Amino acid sequence: MISYPNRHCTVELQALPSRIGQVRRIVSAQLRYWHLDALIDRASLGVTELLSNVHRHAQPDKTCTVEIELLLDRLMVSVHDHDPRMPVVEDPQDIAPLATCGRGLAMVAAMSESWGVRPDGESGKVVWFTLPTSVVAPPSRRARRALHEKPARRFAEVGPSADGLRPDHAPARSAVAG
Repeated sequence: MISYPNRHCTVELQALPSRIGQVRRIVSAQLRYWHLDALIDRASLGVTELLSNVHRHAQPDKTCTVEIELLLDRLMVSVHDHDPRMPVVEDPQDIAPLATCGRGLAMVAAMSESWGVRPDGESGKVVWFTLPTSVVAPPSRRARRALHEKPARRFAEVGPSADGLRPDHAPARSAVAG
């Protein structure tokens, strides 16, 4: 089930690898809808790490709920599962250099404003993190106007390079307007 109230999005799922990618796309779409594009990478990374932990560790089942909530000045992302065991944050000194697991919660802590875990009822827990939204201020009206007033450089305007043998490279341009 997916719900999209104005400032809240909830996704219930089985934390299976194929579903984790789908949830990442849902989170990205919701953040675009809220005009929080600058938070997409960090929110997607955090959700991926938390869902991977549910997939790897949660007992008795992999059922969980992902919630994202837009608060006044932060985005709250949380994952609820049915396993009452609290996660253990590994000491970086104890993790082998080539180990493929054990760094997820440390990564969530490093990329988020805050994070934590709390019991959820008789059997379960919630692992959450927050991201500041104040960093995502839209460009001012003057900056938007300046962007639109600059003439675009045309490919025909690319001149020869300093050595005269080959033309300078033109800047990459998208075929999509905007």
